[in-house]
Amino acid sequence: MCFTPLARPHAMVTDVWSSTTEVLEGRSCCMVLLNYLARKHTESGLVAGITISVPWDARKSSDSMEEPLNWLLFNRHITRCLHRAVTRHRKILEKVVDVDYVLKARTIREFDERYTSLIFGYNSCMDYYRDASPGKKLPSTAVPILCLNAADDPFSPQTAFPVSVVQDLPNVALVLTAHGGHIAFLQGFFPLGESYMERLFGQFVHAVFEHQEEMKRACGIKEEQMKD
Repeated sequence: MCFTPLARPHAMVTDVWSSTTEVLEGRSCCMVLLNYLARKHTESGLVAGITISVPWDARKSSDSMEEPLNWLLFNRHITRCLHRAVTRHRKILEKVVDVDYVLKARTIREFDERYTSLIFGYNSCMDYYRDASPGKKLPSTAVPILCLNAADDPFSPQTAFPVSVVQDLPNVALVLTAHGGHIAFLQGFFPLGESYMERLFGQFVHAVFEHQEEMKRACGIKEEQMKD
């Protein structure tokens, strides 16, 4: 799952549900969430955001995924899944891309070069990766954001973690663990119960809605920034 949207509901729902739907959780591909928060700034319609295992730099993530073991375990499989998706819609896509050339891609990067970047109108794959990477856009965000990453995540290498950027941002907390992989963060010898990821998510959501004023003060957020 890329991200779980908890968007504002229709007016007919209860006030309790309404208040708990102003946080957006992002998993894995939550680059979308962070880019949205940075672009909308004070007009995102959200009171907070939480990301889990976000790839901070698309190019560095691609480099990591092309390491031999990561290519064998992950990259090859994901690329094949992308091939199947293109094949299912071949009649439509062959009008805009060279489908045969796309299906020869052996890595996610090659697929992005031959398909994704072209479909979205980028001049090159590097331009697409640069625009998709959220690390340097964090200063443009205006709501409390909690980011959870693991040092052993092959999709998000620790060399890309925006530690220096986050140090100057009162509204962004970057939680780094030595282990946890990619959206796993299991706990205990027999990890059958609640994971660290789930526990952290619950605590953050509770803090956002039960201690809104304290959180806004700690993050340096003005009252007007939290309004619709």
